[in-house]
Amino acid sequence: MNTSDYLREKIKALPGTPGVYQYFDSQGKIIYVGKAINLKNRVSSYFNAGAGHSGKTQILVKQIADIKTIKVKTEMDALLLENSLIKKHQPKYNIQLKDDKTYPWIIIKNEPFPRVFYTRKVIKDGSEYYGPFSNVKVIRTLIDLFNNSLGIRHCKHKLNENNVGSDEFSTSVEYYIGNCKGCCQGEIRKDEYEKRLRDVRKILKGNTKSVVEQLRNRMRRYASDMEFEKAQEIKDKLDLVEKYQSKSTVVSASLHNLDVYSIESDLNSAYVNFFKVMNGAIIQSHTLELKKKLEESDQEILEFAILEIRDRFPSKAKEIITPVEVNIELEGVRFIVPQKGEKRSLIELSQRNAMYYKIEKYKQIKNTDPEKHAERILETMKKDLHLMDLPRHIECFDNSNFHGTNAVAACVVFRDAKPYKKDYRNFTIKTVEGPDDFASMEEVVYRRYKRLVDEKEPLPQLIIIDGGKGQLSSAVKSLKKLNLFGKIAIIGIAKKLEEIYFPGDSVPIYLDKRSETLKVIQHARNEAHRFGIAHHRNKRSKDFIQSELLGIKGIGDKTQMQLIKDFKSVSKIKEATKEQLEESVGLAKAQIIWANFHQ
Repeated sequence: MNTSDYLREKIKALPGTPGVYQYFDSQGKIIYVGKAINLKNRVSSYFNAGAGHSGKTQILVKQIADIKTIKVKTEMDALLLENSLIKKHQPKYNIQLKDDKTYPWIIIKNEPFPRVFYTRKVIKDGSEYYGPFSNVKVIRTLIDLFNNSLGIRHCKHKLNENNVGSDEFSTSVEYYIGNCKGCCQGEIRKDEYEKRLRDVRKILKGNTKSVVEQLRNRMRRYASDMEFEKAQEIKDKLDLVEKYQSKSTVVSASLHNLDVYSIESDLNSAYVNFFKVMNGAIIQSHTLELKKKLEESDQEILEFAILEIRDRFPSKAKEIITPVEVNIELEGVRFIVPQKGEKRSLIELSQRNAMYYKIEKYKQIKNTDPEKHAERILETMKKDLHLMDLPRHIECFDNSNFHGTNAVAACVVFRDAKPYKKDYRNFTIKTVEGPDDFASMEEVVYRRYKRLVDEKEPLPQLIIIDGGKGQLSSAVKSLKKLNLFGKIAIIGIAKKLEEIYFPGDSVPIYLDKRSETLKVIQHARNEAHRFGIAHHRNKRSKDFIQSELLGIKGIGDKTQMQLIKDFKSVSKIKEATKEQLEESVGLAKAQIIWANFHQ
C-alpha cells in the first residue's frame, strides 16, 4: 500500500470527536500538531484538493507520511494538549510562541487566611494549583465569585499569627462596603474561613452541588425581599458556576514526571497506550499494537509492552500508573493502580485512546479486507459463546401475535455476521390456539428444521431464540425430536437485561455491552422482530379486509385478494367509484360490490 492509500484509509477510520492530530514526515519526525473539535472532518480537510489551501499548506501536506491522534473529552482539553505538544516538539510548520507564554493557573496560596488568585508560574511552595485555564476572563469571573460571594480575602497583606487583629493593618474601604470579611482585623475565625475555602475547592474540582444550592437560596431570598438587582447578580454567578467545568483530564499541576499505561485487547491483538506526563501536562502519547500468539492475559501483555515502550522512549519517571497490577521491578520506580482521583482520570483517558486506536484498526480492516473483518468477529463469537465451530450461518426466531390472534413467527438468516435477506422466512402458526409463545416457538423451530433436513439443505451453526428459558426450552424440544440437539448450538436472549441463556443452564451469562458478539446477536434479534412484525401487520390487515368482504354474495377468495392488492383497505374499496372497481375486478363484480356498500 503506497503512502497516499495508507493515509486515505487512516483518515476514513478517524473518529468525529475532539482531539489533537500530529503529522509525521517519512523520517518519523513530527512536522505539525493541530487541534480539532471533529478529528475526522479537520484532518480530511487538509487532503481536499478543492479547498484552496495556501502554498505552505500544500507543501506540508506533501510531506505527511503518517498521522497520529490523541482523543480528549472537550475542545478545551484539545487546546491545552496542543499547547503542551507544540512546546515539547516545536514542529516545523507550527507557529512558535517566542515569549513562551503559558496558560494561567488558579492558586490557593499557602499562607494564613489563604488568598485565591491566578498566576502563570507554578512554584513548589505548598500552595494548591488548579488549571491551567485557556480563558483569563473565566478566571477573573471565578475569582470575583470567590472574593465577593464566598468572602475570600484579596488584599496583599502578609498575615501571620502575631499580626492578625493588631493595629498593624488599617481597615480598607472593601471592608466597609462588605467585600472584605476583615481577616486582618480578626473578624473571621480560621475554621470559618476554611469552610469558605472548601467551597472554593469544590467549585474548582467541579463539585458544585452544595455551592449551587447555597447560591440558589440566596437568590430566592433576595427575590422574595423584592431585591431583584441583587437576585440577578447572584443568578449571573449561579449560571457561571453551573456551566463551569473545572478540571481538565489533560493536565493537573499536582502530577509531576509520571508515565501512564493502559491496555485494550481483543481475541487476536492488544493495544497498549502510553502517556508521558511532565509538569502536569501530557507531552507524549503512543499506542503500541501487539499480536497475540497464545491466550496471554492483559497483565502479561502489559508487562511486555511497558519494557518495550521504555526501551523506545527512555523515561526518568519515578512513578508508573497502570489499570492492573504488574509484576515488574524497576530501580527507583513505583507502580500504582489508582482507584480514584486525578490519576484514575488519566488512566481512563489513556484507555479511551487505546480503545479508539483499536476501533480505527478495525475500520481500516473492514474497509480494506472485509473477509478478515468478518473472520475476526466470528472468532470472537466462537470464543464468547463457547462454540465448536465458527457461526458462519446463524438463524434467529421471534414470535408475534395480537391478543392471541394472527399468531406468526419469523426466521432471519445471517451469513458471516451479516443479514442474508434472501433466506428470511415467515411462518403462520397452525397448531397453536391462543397466545402461547412456548408452543408457537416449538412448532416453528420444528417446521423449519424438519424441512431443511428433508430437503437436505445445510443447517446453521448457531440458532438464536428471542426469549428466555421458556422459549429456549421449547425450541430444544423440537431439536431433540429431530435428533439435532447437540449438533447445532442454540442460545436464548432475554430482552430485560440482554442476558444469554444456554440449554440446561438456569444461570445466564452477561456479555459486555460493547461486545461485538452481543451486537451481532442483538442485530439478529432486532431483524427477526422487525421482519415478524411487518408480516404480522400485513396478515392482520388482510384478514380484517377479507372479513369485511366475506358477506358479499358472489365475491370469492380470488376477487377478495385482488381487491386487497389494488385498494389496500376496506375504506378505500367503499370510497371507490364503479369505474375504479370495474378496472380491478370487472363490470359484473364491480356492480355487486358497489351496490353492497352504497344501496
